Amino acid sequence: MARPFRQQIDEGIVDRAAALFARRGFAKTSVQDIADAVGLSKAGLLHHFPSKDALWEAVVGQADVLGQQVLTLARQLPPGPERDRRALDVLVDVALAHPGLVALLLAPLTQGDPGAPELEAAGAAALEAFGVDPGAPVSERTVRVTGALTALAVLTLAAHAAHQTTAWRPHIVATCFDALGAHRPVAVLPASDPVEA
Repeated sequence: MARPFRQQIDEGIVDRAAALFARRGFAKTSVQDIADAVGLSKAGLLHHFPSKDALWEAVVGQADVLGQQVLTLARQLPPGPERDRRALDVLVDVALAHPGLVALLLAPLTQGDPGAPELEAAGAAALEAFGVDPGAPVSERTVRVTGALTALAVLTLAAHAAHQTTAWRPHIVATCFDALGAHRPVAVLPASDPVEA
């Protein structure tokens, strides 16, 4: 069996660290916690990353790189259903390959935490991949894209938990594409008063 390259090992460490940061927060995650999660001694982990701060920087850097890759591939097409489909295909593959990063990017939505400002660029790149300006006022499109991205994150994490990433992949893409409403007429809903829960 071939030995994994250092880059593969480092990417695995970064993804596991991201998952722990998502679950416990940066302050409550120790270097020993991360070392235990990746099956290394603390000294072995520090050989790859000299500090917890260095690991955080690697997590943020990986999120930015992946976000830019998705944006670059999506921008090759004009806005519309074809671009949406390409963006979903790429994002689902990224999410299935990096569940820890997905959990970290989803944490602000699931935990009511505003999240780390350092990760905002990755979220903005995901919106831009669908032609949504992150600074623009909220529109139906913004809500649909946010819903599709949230569904993508939750479903890819569930697929990992069920050990069904390959089987679930086409269904995740289809569900997210449906959330975008690209192939259905837009339903006009009557105005309603907000209901307080």
